[in-house]
Amino acid sequence: MLKSIVKRAGLGLALSVMAVPAMATETIKAVVIDGYPARALWVKEFTDFFIPEVDKRLAETGNYQMDWQESYGGTIVKPKGVLEGIKLGLGDIGIVTTIFHNSKLPSQALSAVTPFVSADARAVAKAVDEIAKEYPAMQAEFDAQNQVYLATGVVLDTYQVFSREQVNSLADLEGSKVAGAGMNLRYLEGIEGAAGVRGGLTDFYNMVQTGLVDHAMLWPEAASTFKIAEVAPFMLKADLGAVNSKTITVNKDYWEKLPDEVKETLQEVAVAYRDHVAGIAMDKAQASRDAYVAAGGTIVEMSAEERAAWANAMPNIAAEWAKGLDDAGQPGTEMLQAYMAKLKDAGFEPVRDWSAEAATN
Repeated sequence: MLKSIVKRAGLGLALSVMAVPAMATETIKAVVIDGYPARALWVKEFTDFFIPEVDKRLAETGNYQMDWQESYGGTIVKPKGVLEGIKLGLGDIGIVTTIFHNSKLPSQALSAVTPFVSADARAVAKAVDEIAKEYPAMQAEFDAQNQVYLATGVVLDTYQVFSREQVNSLADLEGSKVAGAGMNLRYLEGIEGAAGVRGGLTDFYNMVQTGLVDHAMLWPEAASTFKIAEVAPFMLKADLGAVNSKTITVNKDYWEKLPDEVKETLQEVAVAYRDHVAGIAMDKAQASRDAYVAAGGTIVEMSAEERAAWANAMPNIAAEWAKGLDDAGQPGTEMLQAYMAKLKDAGFEPVRDWSAEAATN
């Protein structure tokens, strides 16, 4: 009798345990957009690194899982349309190419207005991202576009000049047309007769091929990916500098609905992605130069004297940038000085000290 009672009690306990539902994993949909193709370095690494890393970290608790829907290469937006697309909710997460939006995102031009300082993508990415988190101005610009800033990315080791004909010096650029994007067009202002022609990375091949321009400013990894050696077989190694040109953002309305655990994971992985992509850019830099040569390209190194002449011929676009922010009530000069100090502390000696000049203006 006692044995029977114990058996019935045990069965009842087992049934009651079975009746308690296990905590279900919540699935969260995320539409990721960029206008550039999937083969572009930062897009490829979003697929290969960012997404798996988020999935791995969320799997550690099992509370949430992401349903990723990736739309690249103009499926939803063109390269210049990511900022507006995220603002309108056409995508939940986007990789914004900030150089297209200097008027809406002026603070993001920080490294672009300070050429000839550092060709190290890792150092520039880290310094800009730290500035963005130390000074509210950068994040406020994205907030005004209905999005939340996650991290700044640098996907290029340094801008170089790719040409149809061989360039050996600054004089060889005089009177020519040069393709660029955003702020780097202003690097040409000190070169007599040189004219900048605005274009996107995916346009440069045709712009050079058709003779619309004589040169294009881009970085070796992109030159290799987009087969630039076929139309511009000469590279002037000017080391204009690494520039932050990508920022991962999230639609603000979407963000506010996310659980804290998912928010924290996205923020942490965005920083890891920042360093990961910058590291790959540096790792690929030499390989990309080798690939350019293998494809028939010739590399000419610009002398230190010529680089200094170029830097000193330019207007002080950094001081202009800082003053513009100062006049708008933002700490532009302070941000510029802090950024330059971070790079100097990291061991980089600028060809021209933009912040020292800004402080005296």
